[in-house]
Amino acid sequence: MRFPFLLTALACLVSGAVVAAERPNILLILADDLGYSDLGSFGGEIATPNLDQLAAHGLQLTHMYAAPTCSPTRAMLMSGTDNHLAGLGTMEEAIQPFQRGKPGYEGYLNRQSHSIAELLREGGYRTSMVGKWHLGLGPDQGPDRRGFEQSFTLLEGGGVHFKPPGQPTAKIERITYRENGQPVELPENFYSSDFYTDKLIDYLRKGQDSGKPFFAYAAYTAPHWPLQAPQAWLEKFRGLYDQGYDKVRQARIERQREKGLLPEGFVAAQRLPVAADLPGWEQLSPQQRRVEARKMEIYAAMVGNLDYNIGRLLDYLKSTGQYDNTLVVFMSDNGAAGERHEQFYPAGAHTDNSLENLGRRGSQIDYGLRWAEVSAAPLRLFKGSTAEGGISVPAIVHMPRSLARQGVEHGVARVDDLAPTFLEIAGLAVPEEQGKHPITGRSMLPMLEGKGALERPLAGELFGSLYYREGNLKLLGLRPWAMPGQAPQPTRWQLFDVARDRGELEDLASREPEVFERLKRQWQAYAKEVGVVVPPRKN
Repeated sequence: MRFPFLLTALACLVSGAVVAAERPNILLILADDLGYSDLGSFGGEIATPNLDQLAAHGLQLTHMYAAPTCSPTRAMLMSGTDNHLAGLGTMEEAIQPFQRGKPGYEGYLNRQSHSIAELLREGGYRTSMVGKWHLGLGPDQGPDRRGFEQSFTLLEGGGVHFKPPGQPTAKIERITYRENGQPVELPENFYSSDFYTDKLIDYLRKGQDSGKPFFAYAAYTAPHWPLQAPQAWLEKFRGLYDQGYDKVRQARIERQREKGLLPEGFVAAQRLPVAADLPGWEQLSPQQRRVEARKMEIYAAMVGNLDYNIGRLLDYLKSTGQYDNTLVVFMSDNGAAGERHEQFYPAGAHTDNSLENLGRRGSQIDYGLRWAEVSAAPLRLFKGSTAEGGISVPAIVHMPRSLARQGVEHGVARVDDLAPTFLEIAGLAVPEEQGKHPITGRSMLPMLEGKGALERPLAGELFGSLYYREGNLKLLGLRPWAMPGQAPQPTRWQLFDVARDRGELEDLASREPEVFERLKRQWQAYAKEVGVVVPPRKN
């Protein structure tokens, strides 16, 4: 056994119940589409005092990886294995005809995969979840069927943050909320982050005298599109972004240097070139600048409100004497989101995107590629890509007092490492059940204790973009996403040393041809092992 308290915990096992004080609680907090540099502790100008304090008193992870988008990340988080095995080889909304019906492309967390909630519940934990599920819409696919005793969730991948109108006319208003698997009526004053926090605190309070430790999963939908925030937050960041994209981005990078988050001599990724459909700040008219600045102010309001609600959760744990015995993990589910959602989510009768209404009920906007570049600073590209800006996410870990450690941790880990980490800290064995995909992630506890980084290759693929990381070397294959009916675009293969070039500026493929080809073969072996389905070849 790694920890003395585990011996005591195992000795106290009686029909799956454990004295709560003998094993730590686990609180997992997931933000939605939060960029790498959005938090103050990661260089951002947005006021996030609660998460910054969590980072100051805990561990700040600078090399935490996720999948390029939300549901594949959530599949890995929940199962501890590759998303191509767990059922989300691609997002359910994006399954292509050549992928449909193939193993690992079910579009929900399949039954061949473990659920960390099921494993912890069987091991004596009480389990609760609030927020975004995005791992299946069917009645037998919800969180109540995958190990959560209590759950209040949005089943889809996103939607309005206020209560939808009674007769929705826009796609983002047609969303499904369930509590413990049953339909619910939202209160009139519903706002996602506020309500999820209220509900989770209520769940935790009701189970406080159970004698069991808890596993609580807060899957916030902020700051995911559409940009909406409570009225009290909409003026808090007024004027903060009038200086434009580049100055805000550069200021973030300078703060990252000052905080020691970037290595000596680090060169940031280049911004996307100015084009007719992607202007820079200088190319915008005064009115366009006002709209663009307002979008980022609202995004900052969502992040600030999220931080406030996380502070409420932490205050509850402190006021009830549970904080020091709780493992708290915070991270984002993917990189900053640069999508143009209006292409796929047309406005409805209730939509009002006037400047005066932005951020309020009825508005339906995102903040666009240029602000996503700011959120991703200093990394390259965004959500949907396997470049560093798409899969590197801000992460913070607060350890229980018996294992407490503070500082900046530069070791590499990934979201599928969380499940085995939770099992180890709970004193539970990684299951060896036949007929299910094995948990392939590795426990992060040695790294979190300062005893060495995880030594394993990482690989992934989504929408035809891929990566394979071995040590400091990263093979990157980027392919532009082809719409249905369009011919797939060729993959652009590159090789980077991300220890010294995390901005992915210097392609080493021609300089290191043997390494380049070897990593390509290893990626192909990985793709075969997990069942990556690629488009059929054409003559």
